[in-house]
Amino acid sequence: MSDIQARFQHGWPGFTLDVDLVIPGHGVTALFGSSGSGKTTLLRCIAGLERAPSGQLVVDGEVWQDDTTWLPTHRRALGYVFQEASLFPHLNVLGNLRYGIKRTPQGSVLALEQAVELLGIGHLLQRRPDGLSGGERSRVAIARALALNPRVLLMDEPLAALDLKRKQEILPYLKRLHAELDIPILYVSHSPDEVAQLADYLVALDDGRAVAHGPVDDVLSRIDLPIRLGEDVGVVIDGVLAAVDIGWHLARVNFEGGHLWTRDLGLQVGRTVRMRVLARDVSIAVTKPEGSSIQNVLPCRIDAIADDGHPGLALVRVNVGVTVFICRTTRRALDTMNIAVGLNVWLQIKSAAILEW
Repeated sequence: MSDIQARFQHGWPGFTLDVDLVIPGHGVTALFGSSGSGKTTLLRCIAGLERAPSGQLVVDGEVWQDDTTWLPTHRRALGYVFQEASLFPHLNVLGNLRYGIKRTPQGSVLALEQAVELLGIGHLLQRRPDGLSGGERSRVAIARALALNPRVLLMDEPLAALDLKRKQEILPYLKRLHAELDIPILYVSHSPDEVAQLADYLVALDDGRAVAHGPVDDVLSRIDLPIRLGEDVGVVIDGVLAAVDIGWHLARVNFEGGHLWTRDLGLQVGRTVRMRVLARDVSIAVTKPEGSSIQNVLPCRIDAIADDGHPGLALVRVNVGVTVFICRTTRRALDTMNIAVGLNVWLQIKSAAILEW
């Protein structure tokens, strides 16, 4: 599928959405930002639930909106997953799934069967919504959207109403969607953890504007954005699980420029994995550390230094070969060690979370 071209200007008192984006025609694109940044508004404009007076939307070469064309929502080949599952309480799961495909031209029994298998809900088909857990209801809602056989899947914070246990229950299914669906997924979230686990491409929104967009590893490694992530500042790194130390229950992940030791999660050697390294777990030394409990020590070069949310703190971006890491440290430490852009130093990394991929 070719890219999605989305340009919208839509204003209300005190807020204006003003974006001009080319969204990849495959994989997961996260629309990310704080509450009120315009994420859901942009998604609703793409769905046709909001009619931006000035806008253009072209999906796989087909014009859904421009100065002379307007396709209403029911004629747009899309599936929409809302924050709440919003299942019909008087219908069982199968009835809820069938309800949508009867009313849309692109829905099909085959797509429904594939959605049931993909979301693992075959054993739930005869249950009513009040007999489902929160995670099960979310999976049914996603299956209902996929049963429409959409060309685009829109997801508006589908995990927002779930507690941590239910989120962990449904995340593997969302990763499966990413791996097996050959359609673009636009995923609204304000959770850096969800973005790090699911997204290929990231659009960062702030006050109705796209302040950054690009591959997720590129955008998350920027330290010049107005969006403040606090304790969630960090990078994602794709690598290969190269070796396992059975005795110490550790796994070595190779990435372009080096390797990291992390917990062994029982994954197969040779598998591609994604790691998340938080800035709070990274420190800098001007000489190679000796006798430290931190086992991940890498040579690097200071690439950039930026202000953090507190005046006493700074974010330091470093390069390990072509791979980027971010360190949070105090301004005092930078001054004491004479840290400056271009300096060769050593990076210490306490831990790296494997997100699987």
